[in-house]
Amino acid sequence: MKPRTPWWETRWFAVAAVLLALVPLALPSVPPFTDLAGHVGRYRVMLGTDSDVLGQWYRYEWRFVGNLGVDLIVAGLGPLIGLEPAVKAAMMLIVALTVTGILWISREAHGRVQPWALLALPLAYNYPLHFGFVNHCLAMALALNGFALWLRLARQGRFRLRAALFVPLATLVWVAHVVGWGALCLMAYGAELARMREQGGKWPASVIRAGLACLPLALPLLFLVLWRSGEGESVTQRFFDFRFKAGWLAMIFRDRWPEFDMASAALLGILLYGGIRSTRTGHARMLTYAGLLLLLAFVLLPFMLFSSAFADMRLAPYIVLLALLALRTGETMPLREKTLLAMIGLAFFGARIAANTASLWDTGRVWEHHLAALDHVPRGARLVSFVGEPCGQGWSHRRTSHLPAFAIARRAAFSNDQWRLGGSTPLRIVAPGVPGYDADPSQMVVSAPCPIQPAFATIHDALAHLPRDRFDYVWLIDPPAFDPRLVAGMTPVWRNETDTLYRIDAHAIAGTRSRP
Repeated sequence: MKPRTPWWETRWFAVAAVLLALVPLALPSVPPFTDLAGHVGRYRVMLGTDSDVLGQWYRYEWRFVGNLGVDLIVAGLGPLIGLEPAVKAAMMLIVALTVTGILWISREAHGRVQPWALLALPLAYNYPLHFGFVNHCLAMALALNGFALWLRLARQGRFRLRAALFVPLATLVWVAHVVGWGALCLMAYGAELARMREQGGKWPASVIRAGLACLPLALPLLFLVLWRSGEGESVTQRFFDFRFKAGWLAMIFRDRWPEFDMASAALLGILLYGGIRSTRTGHARMLTYAGLLLLLAFVLLPFMLFSSAFADMRLAPYIVLLALLALRTGETMPLREKTLLAMIGLAFFGARIAANTASLWDTGRVWEHHLAALDHVPRGARLVSFVGEPCGQGWSHRRTSHLPAFAIARRAAFSNDQWRLGGSTPLRIVAPGVPGYDADPSQMVVSAPCPIQPAFATIHDALAHLPRDRFDYVWLIDPPAFDPRLVAGMTPVWRNETDTLYRIDAHAIAGTRSRP
């Protein structure tokens, strides 16, 4: 009689895992990831539905760059289902693809899904995603599934088909985000190097042959050179800051509750250590090599690469993910022990999903509480916003720093929170006459000068030097305490427990009124 397939290897479990992973995103109209709100504003400009007004201040100019993943999804879905539903669908796609990538890689590397893979499933909600690095996370999700396909075609000996498929697939991942493409190249090269070695190849020949096998992934190198050569000097900052790099590994689950998030990372570390030391646990050399190459990239990458902040941090969860996927239960391990490991993984997955659900549903409710102010902002208003920030970010991000961008998305208003990233984004801000009040981080204010964040203005300076003739409304979102005289000549039109929306009175404006 054919042995019964363990439940974690079945297709129904894969479907159930994807559906469970989507629960935290079910309720919020837009998943409340920190930077995602800012992207939502950019997507509204991209769709062109309010270009008659927004065109005064913003230009969206399509260009072939390695940072367009979610933009392209929203550009396709937005006209059909609306902006915010399209953004939500894109976030669901990222999580779903990450889960399928984890399970598929495990199956291809080991011949069956390993219980260890269940411990990796919670990493679908990692710190880069909570931070709102959505193009990066989409590219990494695509890279995981692309890597699984790479392994599958190699296992089947279909190398010509693989070479033909991965020229466009590598380009697709690069367009989503350049770091995802780099990760795909490293994972594929590690797998090929392991395969060459397992076939008896010596190190020098294996290194060369593995590189030749990965040439179908190399076309985006040309795009990268063309992209960056036209953008002037590249930006890199803070190499080899190992104190921060060690911290990133402890923050792979960073969301809301530091004790729970760090305990979750510690649990994976303990289980990984035990799995590596156990004589009844094997490993897939191809995934071990792939993970080691990602780890090397993590060590070598600077904090800032080009215009991408936290370039090294973004890889940390995927290093742990590959380390877990590399492990397999040995043939001598009884089924009951494998089942126990799978149950631990499932319980861990369920606990993390429950925490993510509570966190995101509550934060989504808080977002909408703040965004009620926009019901009182006229379409096309010139809005300047100031969001209170601490001097030094706590474990739980406040996630309000880019809420003003919803004024672009919902009211076609000007907002001072959009990023100036040169060639890394197709959005250009063309709002003259408001230096210091036109782009990120002008919307973030602190109570006193902050040496950790010198670019953040104090609430006093932001209000005292505001060019009132250039704006119609001022939106204060949980601001620090300030002198009420700084808002003299402004009329409150809406407020709640933490926020106030002011209309700038015409009689209080000195000088000629001109549009930004």
